[in-house]
Amino acid sequence: MNDNPQDKALYDFTVTVPEGHTVMANGRLVSHTTGAGEETWRWSENDPMASYLATATNGVFETESRPARCDQGEPLLCSYTTDFGLQMYDAVDPDTRPLLTDPVGNPTLAYERLDPQPEIIEYFADLYGPYPYTTGGGIMDWAPNVFYSLESQSRANYWRTVGPSTVVHEIAHQWFGNAVTLKVWPDIWLNEGFATFSEWIYAEDHGGPSAAETFDELYAIPEDDPDFEDLWFPAPAALQRPSQLFHTPVYDRGAMTLQALREKVRDRTFFRILRAWYAENTTPNETTDTTVTTDDFIALAERESRQDLDDFFQVWLYEEGKPESW
Repeated sequence: MNDNPQDKALYDFTVTVPEGHTVMANGRLVSHTTGAGEETWRWSENDPMASYLATATNGVFETESRPARCDQGEPLLCSYTTDFGLQMYDAVDPDTRPLLTDPVGNPTLAYERLDPQPEIIEYFADLYGPYPYTTGGGIMDWAPNVFYSLESQSRANYWRTVGPSTVVHEIAHQWFGNAVTLKVWPDIWLNEGFATFSEWIYAEDHGGPSAAETFDELYAIPEDDPDFEDLWFPAPAALQRPSQLFHTPVYDRGAMTLQALREKVRDRTFFRILRAWYAENTTPNETTDTTVTTDDFIALAERESRQDLDDFFQVWLYEEGKPESW
């Protein structure tokens, strides 16, 4: 296996654990057998996957607080089929909680956080294009020393009981980051900027602030604000060192780039750009998949908008500091 996002592959997982433990991996549960005090779990991901998106999470998960819709035939995890035919698998650590200072776990709240997943998937499928995988779901773990969630393909990992926007963010990655995958790590804004913008547009359409309002709030932050000094430095597509890969510019300024593009080309063209970006850069059910670069996105945006956007993207993606005009 090459640990490189350009080298996607299909995955089969076989993991044996002590009896009473659950294994959650990517894709579909193929079999689960018990014997001699052990449990063997077999999972299969039949869509191409970059290695960093693989998971084989295992532990003793919560079962008493599972929603009624969970399949009672599988006692150690929550599995169910959505109204639109998607197989879902959820697992919750009984110790998971929202804050490190919370004294005890709250698995009921964790299941409530996972409950909107089908609606979120339907929303992005309508906005961007069909959901790229045959299964979905999430793992609400209690891993207090991890400090981040991960968009593991078809089965996001959450390090604690996260807020609703984080669930939206990780589900959006199934389109942008997982199905449409960066070719090289310095283009990480293509993952994180798109998922952050997806949080904004989801909030806009679900009674929250508009994406424009969120943009304006961030744009009002001065370059020299000590609490947000990394918002404008470095530029999201001109990172200077690996330690900057997951800093503010690739998330917030990446999302701001998309909102600024939306305002420049208007909604109809903007969402056509995003749908084309997704549709043209996925090859489901093949052993290889298209990976992308920032230059690819710029070329597609110019093609769909019929505008020369070189100056726009230069300011937003490659120049440090707060963009003053575009």
